[in-house]
Amino acid sequence: MTFWEHLDELRGVIIRCLVVTLVFMVGAFVFKDEVFRIVLLPKGDRLQLINTAVTGQFVTHMMVSFYVGLLAAMPYILYQLFHFVAPGLYRQERQLAIRLVFSGYAMFALGVLFSYFVIFPFTVDFLGNYQVSTEVDNLISLESYIDTLLMLSLLLGVVFELPVVSWLLGRFGLLSADTMRRLRRPALLAIVVVAAIITPTSDAFTLMFVSVPVYLLYEVSILVTPSHGSKPQS
Repeated sequence: MTFWEHLDELRGVIIRCLVVTLVFMVGAFVFKDEVFRIVLLPKGDRLQLINTAVTGQFVTHMMVSFYVGLLAAMPYILYQLFHFVAPGLYRQERQLAIRLVFSGYAMFALGVLFSYFVIFPFTVDFLGNYQVSTEVDNLISLESYIDTLLMLSLLLGVVFELPVVSWLLGRFGLLSADTMRRLRRPALLAIVVVAAIITPTSDAFTLMFVSVPVYLLYEVSILVTPSHGSKPQS
């Protein structure tokens, strides 16, 4: 294929991805009650949200619909992108790309679920009801709630990519399981510090509940990363 034929095919891929994303976005927009029932579920009954802008609820509705549509369309987007680049890859490179793309997506989705079911409920309950004085009431805006949900989801999604990134760096010889074993103690300390930041509750149980899964990810990373002198498997 010529350069312009490749460019035309890429344009078709982008258009198809945009159309599918738009369809899912419209679906999320139409089923507003179901979507926001899920989005607002972690706050429980103790936290009352408010809206302070005329267009605030509508803009939030549009933004959440977009992110839901993008997340729902992501498997199709990844498939289209892989289908576009696959003809230019060798068989071994295609296998590597399949592992990298789909394992990366699966781990990111797992991180988002972990944030939604574990991290975010603890965080929003603690911070949303924290008071420096009984004379100061908390009035949490809908925008602040959604921003915190998106931020933690993105953060945990990236953190859960640790095994995938370690495996990829290991294949390129930039990291080894031996090095990660030597760095166990500093890594554990860093994990505890990060867990303390993203879960600002004061009890040790919550800190352990967050730190242990992330440390297990580190151990999984050691298992999937080649050691020094070992040839990475294709």
